[in-house]
Amino acid sequence: MYFRNIIRYFIYIYIFASATVFVAFADIYMFVDSNGTLHFTNTKVSSDYKLYIKEYPEYPDKSDITDKYDHLIAEAAQAYNLPFSLVKAVIKAESNFNPEAISKTGALGLMQIMPENFKSFNINDPFNPWENIMAGTGYLSRLLIQFEGKLPLAIAAYNAGPGAVERYKDIPPFQETRNYVKKVIKYYRFFEKG
Repeated sequence: MYFRNIIRYFIYIYIFASATVFVAFADIYMFVDSNGTLHFTNTKVSSDYKLYIKEYPEYPDKSDITDKYDHLIAEAAQAYNLPFSLVKAVIKAESNFNPEAISKTGALGLMQIMPENFKSFNINDPFNPWENIMAGTGYLSRLLIQFEGKLPLAIAAYNAGPGAVERYKDIPPFQETRNYVKKVIKYYRFFEKG
């Protein structure tokens, strides 16, 4: 419970600190100080800050959004103490709410779970929305703990794997992963606004 509260705290701090960034479609700059602490800002306050995420004013088409799984998302988000909007954003980015989605790499269902994770995630049917959402939300929660509540890193790890994020100590320099992080954060802000 302690770790869940810490994660929730860091997520809310991140959202609060960057709320104007997403509303104004500004860029996010990052600086790592000598203690290894990440600092984020929506303005480049010194040359030490480097561009971290380029924001774009694109939002999903409302016709592409469904509330069909909201009750399951809400239950999973509550079980793992994560924001509903974050879980829904990952589902939108992963499968566009298609419970039968299959990726080119073999990931399955709404939250695109890889078959090698079925056993550890207690999945019997990856196309069952309830099982898939609970598994994906649990995994996202573990990533947030692993990356100390740093939302962009946890999102990157969901896409590229935690090993890649640990290896680079940042969002890996893969265009797909960088685009994925931007997309999830964009959807997250969209769903937060309701």
